[in-house]
Amino acid sequence: MNERGALTGYRVLDLTDEKGVFGSRLLADMGAEVIRVERPGTSPASSLFFWANNLGKRSITLDIEAGEGQDIFKKLAATADVVIESHTPGYLASIGIGYADLGKINPRLIMASITDFGQDGLYRDYCSCGLVASALGGQAYVCGAPEGPPLKPAGESAYCSAGLFAAIGILLALLSRHNSGVGQYLDISVHECTAAALDHVLVRYLYEGVVAGRRGSLYWNGAFRVFPCRDGYVLLSLFQHWPTMVEWLAAEGMAEDLADEKWLDREYRLRHLDHVVEVIERWTQQHTMVELVEKGQLMHFPWAPVVSVSELVASPQLKERDFWVAVAHPGTGEKVKFPGAGARLSRSPWRVGGRVPRLGSDNNEIYQKELGLTSQDVEGLAAKGVI
Repeated sequence: MNERGALTGYRVLDLTDEKGVFGSRLLADMGAEVIRVERPGTSPASSLFFWANNLGKRSITLDIEAGEGQDIFKKLAATADVVIESHTPGYLASIGIGYADLGKINPRLIMASITDFGQDGLYRDYCSCGLVASALGGQAYVCGAPEGPPLKPAGESAYCSAGLFAAIGILLALLSRHNSGVGQYLDISVHECTAAALDHVLVRYLYEGVVAGRRGSLYWNGAFRVFPCRDGYVLLSLFQHWPTMVEWLAAEGMAEDLADEKWLDREYRLRHLDHVVEVIERWTQQHTMVELVEKGQLMHFPWAPVVSVSELVASPQLKERDFWVAVAHPGTGEKVKFPGAGARLSRSPWRVGGRVPRLGSDNNEIYQKELGLTSQDVEGLAAKGVI
């Protein structure tokens, strides 16, 4: 079996912050040599967020605002396949290491810029963050309870979307370069990535004129809802195999009027969904999660418990598939678990893990062995704060 990752042999220079760091880590997972370029003395390398998003990368320190630092970066860019960055629009060009500058040195170079709103447009220079991206991207508007205010989804989903789109764009650019021999520039807007991931919301509005509203735990088309039970919550389908579900409730004396023939009409059920939910909720509260899910699955209902984070980590399914990856803590050597890859490739493995880079841990290897600097050169650059 070929144990090389799909991107083994490719070099990536990583100049990202939280907006793009996930995208560059995906490239590392796929086998690329990702070199994280960090300002001397400013790395958040002790945070769990940093570790999770920089697994498998290398690390050098370099002040790209210093003239000598820019010269070194240009030498690195000459050896690279990809530069991925998330500085403000025009920043790298203003210090002489934008795509136009680096493309002259390395015409095969691909540069991906992840910014809040893209390289142009009315909002180009607006201040932003993950919460702003969620609000302006339409995401927060459709999240939350019907009677409540808009709600930001958990986590940095806007930045994760941008990282995913960036990784896909880079893969497409590498494929294009395979045929053309030249690189290209990728302009990635977090705002646009958030809007692009709105699923049914924009499609329904653009083609049906329907404004999606906040529906809490009810799926947008009424097909699923989260219900309380005796020991937690379960996700149930409301309309699949309806007669069978009603028979189950009736056998326990809890179907109430749902056994009436009128409820066989799906449109009628949708118009009176509140009543359907009320009856089913009274029933689910009499059962445990296991009782509902195990019997439901036997009857081919796509039901599931709403698991807690601790239950997710202890999932026997994920354990059976070796989903969790243990990586040594960079300071103590203690093993720390991280989520694994979301896809399995039989011939070019996608591997999460390797190591967590320490600030500047690859300075000597790259500056001396690859670029040919002497130890005196390195010491001098370090004394001046360039590396």
